[in-house]
Amino acid sequence: MRSMFSTSLFRQAASRRASPSFVARRFASTSQTSQGASSSKQVQNALGAAQRLLGSAGRVLGPLGERAAGLLGSYRQPLIYNAEVARELLKQIYIAERLQPPTSFATITDAYSVLWGRAKNQQYWRDLLTTGEWARVAVYAVEAYTIFKVGEIIGRRHLIGYNLH
Repeated sequence: MRSMFSTSLFRQAASRRASPSFVARRFASTSQTSQGASSSKQVQNALGAAQRLLGSAGRVLGPLGERAAGLLGSYRQPLIYNAEVARELLKQIYIAERLQPPTSFATITDAYSVLWGRAKNQQYWRDLLTTGEWARVAVYAVEAYTIFKVGEIIGRRHLIGYNLH
C-alpha cells in the first residue's frame, strides 16, 4: 500500500513537470533576450569607445603614453571596462537626480552668504542644539575633514608625512 501511494505521488509530480503551463511559466517582467542583447550592445559600445580613447591618449602623449599603456599589461582591458561602467553609472545618477552646475555667479554667492550668515548667527546654533540637528551637521563636518585629509594624502603621495629623501 505504501509503495502504491508513493508511486502515485511521483506520477502526479512528473505529469506537472511535463505539462506546458508549468514549464513555460515566467515571472520576469521583461524578456531575457531583449534585455540581454541591449545591455551586451551597450557594453560592447562602451568598451570600443574606451579603447579608442586610450589609443588616442597614447598618440597624444607620445612615447610616455605608449609606455604607460604597456605597463598596464593584461589589466588594461578590465581597467578600461570598469572606468566606462563607472562613467555610465555616474551619468545615470546625474540625470536621475537632475543635477546641474550653478547657472550664474549670483547662485554661488547666495549659497555662501547663507552659510556665512548661519555661522555668525547665535540663534541658529541654539536652535541646532535644541532640535537635534547638530548630529547631522557633525556628520557633514567629519565628511568635509575626511575629504580634506584624503586630498592631503594624495597630494603628498604618501600616507604619513612627506618623503624627504
